[in-house]
Amino acid sequence: MSADVTEEEKKALTPESGFDLCGIDYFESLGRRLYFISHYEKYQDALKAKKDRDRPDEYLILYKGAQ
Repeated sequence: MSADVTEEEKKALTPESGFDLCGIDYFESLGRRLYFISHYEKYQDALKAKKDRDRPDEYLILYKGAQ
């Protein structure tokens, strides 16, 4: 998956703290594939939101805060 998104995208969507739920759109051009969905302070809340997404064709990833 490392070739699917750029480091700049990852850095832009890595929160200062907590967790960001992001999606990957493989139909976008490289550098524009990651998109923000929501921010959560607790990992459990972010994981639940990820599991609750009702789009089987959606690729999701959680980014942990830098702190």
